[in-house]
Amino acid sequence: MDVGAIAAGLAAGWVIGLILGLVGGGGSILAVPLLVYVVGVQSTHAAIGTAAVAVSINALTSLAGHARAGRVKWRCASVFALAGMAGAALGAEIGKAVDGDRLLVLFGLLMIGVGLTMLRTRRTALAPDVRLDRASAGTLLPRLVPIGLGTGLAAGFFGIGGGFLIVPGLILATAMPLEFAIGTSLVVVSALGLTTATSYALSGLVDWGITALLVAGGLVGAVTGIALGKKLGAREGLLERGFALLVIAIGGFVSVS
Repeated sequence: MDVGAIAAGLAAGWVIGLILGLVGGGGSILAVPLLVYVVGVQSTHAAIGTAAVAVSINALTSLAGHARAGRVKWRCASVFALAGMAGAALGAEIGKAVDGDRLLVLFGLLMIGVGLTMLRTRRTALAPDVRLDRASAGTLLPRLVPIGLGTGLAAGFFGIGGGFLIVPGLILATAMPLEFAIGTSLVVVSALGLTTATSYALSGLVDWGITALLVAGGLVGAVTGIALGKKLGAREGLLERGFALLVIAIGGFVSVS
C-alpha cells in the first residue's frame, strides 16, 4: 500500500472508533462505505468482512471505557448477544450469496431507514435500574430474544456491528436510558461483529493489512469519542440527530451511486 492508502485506512479507522466511543454505534454502518469509497476496497464482500473484524475490535476498546464507568447491563447484553449471534451467523451466509452491487444498494437503503428511525422522538418511560433477574425474566426475555435475533440477522447480512439497531432495540426491550443502552450495545456489537467476521474470514474475504490500519486508527478514535461523549453528554439529543442526518445522506449516496 502507498502512503495515501495507509493514511486513508488510518483515517477511516479513527472515524469508526470515534463514533463507537461517542454514541455506541454507527461506526460499523459507516465502515463499509468508508472502505469502498475512501480506502478503495474493490469488493463489497471483502469490505464487509474487513469492516466486521475492525469494528468488533474497536467496539471492545470502547466497551472497556464504558464498563469502567458502570454503564453496561451485562445480563441484558448477554441474552441480546446470544440471540444476535445466531441471527448474525445466518445473515452472513445469506449475505455472501447476494450480488455485491445489489448488496451495496440494500445497505444504503438500510442506512436511510436506520437514520429515519433515529430521528423519531422516543416516548418510552425510562427505567435506569432495570436488570434481568428471575423476577423480570418473564417480561424482558420475550422482548430481548426476538429483537436480538432480528438485529443479528441484519448485522450478519450487511456485515455491520448493528449498534444503531441495537441501541433502540435495547431501549425498546428494557426501557434502559440511552447512556446505558450505548454501553450495553457495545457488548452486542463486539459479539455480532466477531460472528460475522469469522464467517467472512473463513471464506477469505478479509483484508488483514487494511484491518490493522482500521484498528490502529480506531484505538485513537475510541479514546477521543469517549472523552468527547462526556463533554457532550448534556447535548446527546442534538448529537444523535446530527448523526442520523449524516447516516441518511451517506445511505442516499450509496444507494444511487
